[in-house]
Amino acid sequence: MLPTIDEIVSNFELLDEWEERYRYIIELGRLMEPLPQEAYSDANKVQGCASQVWLQTELTSTNGEPVLHLRGDSDAHIVRGLVALLISLYNGKTPSEALSTDALALFKELGLSEHLTPQRSNGVRSMVERIRRDAQAAIATP
Repeated sequence: MLPTIDEIVSNFELLDEWEERYRYIIELGRLMEPLPQEAYSDANKVQGCASQVWLQTELTSTNGEPVLHLRGDSDAHIVRGLVALLISLYNGKTPSEALSTDALALFKELGLSEHLTPQRSNGVRSMVERIRRDAQAAIATP
């Protein structure tokens, strides 16, 4: 089970070296619940990522309000960890909360923006855009 985003931020701050931080990100990827085989579909594949990334968004209802439940995977260890980080950030939020969440600000706060390759940064943006599109679609669907 993934830690909360607050736990991730706290743990990240305890790690001084970037090599340790990268290992922690990879470990987060290993903690994700497995993606069911049928979720490895073109519909769930995130376009714009150099690595293969799949994100599955399901909506449930809590107190009559839709809530996002995300699962994901990647064929690259570090990217899988970045998927896990985004899932910890967005999972369990309402679509409107998800739309008001600034993942890129979090990546900047953690120093990830300056330590990711341009390709990986573009991939993160693609994943965030995909989550935001899913949240917008959930709002548009009564």
